[in-house]
Amino acid sequence: MTDSVIDYTVYIQADPARVWQALTDPAYTRRYWGLTFDTDWAVGSTMDWVERGARTSDPEQVVLDCVPDRRLSYTWHTFSTQWAASVGIAEELRAELAGEPRTRVTYEIEPVGDTLARLTVRHEGFTPGGTLIGMCSGAWPMLVSSIKTLLETGAPLPEPGPGPGSGQ
Repeated sequence: MTDSVIDYTVYIQADPARVWQALTDPAYTRRYWGLTFDTDWAVGSTMDWVERGARTSDPEQVVLDCVPDRRLSYTWHTFSTQWAASVGIAEELRAELAGEPRTRVTYEIEPVGDTLARLTVRHEGFTPGGTLIGMCSGAWPMLVSSIKTLLETGAPLPEPGPGPGSGQ
């Protein structure tokens, strides 16, 4: 990680097709992330984020690259007032996030032998030292670990409760 890029790599006991499914199939994303994406995953297509009853749509929220079982990239979501209300973000923080440049996320999936896949997540384009990178740098390790746990055990990680290390 730098002050404007998050890189995170994990090895998952699953083939690349299953990792791809976990990244793109609403039945999976809902379980480990609590949201779904409404898109056809074609390059240039918009993608709506549907999270806790809020739909975040924006013409700049698009798929940038899509090679099934191998690579997926998209712009990060729009910080709308509806989104903020649904996830409990105060207006002051939402406005601060909205003032930062739009970022992008890229997933690289690589087979490792016959039974493993290497998943690398790169989230880039942050304001150096900004609020969004601070929030995302804590969230990505938990999120990627939950993908791994879901694919290897059939259940995602539980959401952390209040207490030490939970950020609350």
